[in-house]
Amino acid sequence: MKKQIQILSLALLLGCSVPAMAQLSSKAEVATPELAAQREELKKQVTQSYLDIKNSLVSSDSVGASKAAEVFVSALKKFKFKKLTLEQMNEATTTRTELMALANEIANTQKINQQRKTLGKLSTKFWPIAAKFKPENMPLYQQVCPMTGETWLSDVKEIKNPYYPKNMLTCGEVKASL
Repeated sequence: MKKQIQILSLALLLGCSVPAMAQLSSKAEVATPELAAQREELKKQVTQSYLDIKNSLVSSDSVGASKAAEVFVSALKKFKFKKLTLEQMNEATTTRTELMALANEIANTQKINQQRKTLGKLSTKFWPIAAKFKPENMPLYQQVCPMTGETWLSDVKEIKNPYYPKNMLTCGEVKASL
């Protein structure tokens, strides 16, 4: 609050317009440690909720996958994009909409085979932007089942196949890492 008053006073002294003052104020807010911590927490929620979906499918827990998908959607809704051009913003918004639609498909069904099928699509869409959502000091691995070609993300190198956990739990390999 004190910073905002100082910025407002400085803007008035310099003869800045109201839109310019708002711009100065919003830039000051972005730089605060509290907002950076909130952003990092949202990144953690997005990434962890994806991992919770995947881990629920490893343990064949369709209810857990549904709940984790709801958290994923909620966290994505709150996430604000930063420092993007108009074209990048449009692309990011489209991708977020697609990710939320896929997660909603998982959340809205209790059919585990359908959830697993949708996880494949979600994983394919999420991997290219995972670096933006990955919390600091948290490794992420893109893993693939060589028999099906389906991919998923994991925070550990150990393979736990969410598509065929009963028959091929350890079937897969690390394809890439962040």
